[in-house]
Amino acid sequence: MNLYDAIVPVLTKMLRNLDGCIQKAIAYAEQRKFDPDVYVQARLAPDQFAFVRQVQAVCDQSKFIAAKLAGKEAPSHPDTEKTLPELRARIATVVSYLESFQREEFVGAEDRHVTFPRWNGKWMRGGDYLDHHGLPNFYFHYTTAYAILRHNGVDVGKQDFLGERPFQGP
Repeated sequence: MNLYDAIVPVLTKMLRNLDGCIQKAIAYAEQRKFDPDVYVQARLAPDQFAFVRQVQAVCDQSKFIAAKLAGKEAPSHPDTEKTLPELRARIATVVSYLESFQREEFVGAEDRHVTFPRWNGKWMRGGDYLDHHGLPNFYFHYTTAYAILRHNGVDVGKQDFLGERPFQGP
């Protein structure tokens, strides 16, 4: 299997699912007559990132995973979002970026050396990076963003989290 299949379609789908959760948060706030942007600074615990930073991290992990495994540099996106529509725009930007990748860019990605400046010269094989850092980090922030909305009354559930699945058969 080409790692493209484990990265681009999956992360794109999950980003769209997160965008759908944000849309539900906006609708819930409008129905209850409060400013939807109160969610931006919501958090589960005082020492945990706020919702805005969770979404930024989901977006960053998505672009880093794809870029590193395709042997590219990820684009920089300043963390300036202050509203839910701005977070939705950031998600859309990253989805567009992911959709720019081609399957052939991931040939040999399993063995590509992946490193970050904060790793102080250490590196991982691409497959190990995906399995032991990239995807777990992505899902940590994705799950936390989802949980912040759920904790704050937004009617999101497992189907919103998972989204469409590629079922086969009858």
